[in-house]
Amino acid sequence: MKKRHLFGALGIWILMGAVALGQTADEIVKKYVDAIGGYETIKKIQTLKATGKVIMQQGTMEMPLVYYAKRPNKLRYETKLQGQTMIQAYDGKTAWWIFPYAGNPEPQIMPEEQAKEFLLNADFDGQLIDYKEKGHKVEYVGKEDVEGTETHKLKVTLKSGDVLYYYLDGEYYIPIKMSMKRTRKGVELEAETYFGDYKEVAGMLVAHSIETRVGGKPSVQVVLDSIRVNVDLPDSLFVMPAREEEKKPQK
Repeated sequence: MKKRHLFGALGIWILMGAVALGQTADEIVKKYVDAIGGYETIKKIQTLKATGKVIMQQGTMEMPLVYYAKRPNKLRYETKLQGQTMIQAYDGKTAWWIFPYAGNPEPQIMPEEQAKEFLLNADFDGQLIDYKEKGHKVEYVGKEDVEGTETHKLKVTLKSGDVLYYYLDGEYYIPIKMSMKRTRKGVELEAETYFGDYKEVAGMLVAHSIETRVGGKPSVQVVLDSIRVNVDLPDSLFVMPAREEEKKPQK
């Protein structure tokens, strides 16, 4: 009889611990939302247009960048190199690109590996905001040091089953790092994205420096110098244009 009471008490304690852990994750997400501007402020922003530059190969190459985003999940990047423009975009259904450096100036469906990464950025609010409605799961893992800063580590299991981790500043609750596994040419590598140089834009804190490291090595850095919100962005901006052969009249 005593054993049954003991096991019953243990069961209740474990259940209470699981509930508390869930509440802690939600509490941290709420503090994150409040820290970057609050839910209402965030939801008032319908579109973004940003300009800046992409820095590659540890500073040996720079390209101008124009970035367009529109709710709920439309995204377009434009970069220029040697007079040629590369476009990556998602219209809410199809990820596509124009990649002239590979010798083909025609728009193409984005390869699966690149599309999978690109679609993570297409979520206008990111994975944490409204995560339950999106079908994601968020768990509080605990505290972890990130380059000398104590952070709250959140495990995010996406609806797709993919897993990523957010590291929020232990005091201010803004993201300073995100990590996940990426597959490049069949090889799985750890990809880490570092967020910095936060500035207020229309009442919301936005990172103006975003650096990605793959396999522990610097890969690419995006530095933004201007962000405008609620500008007019037609849906057609995100739609893949017709190829030249598709423009020809049918005989």
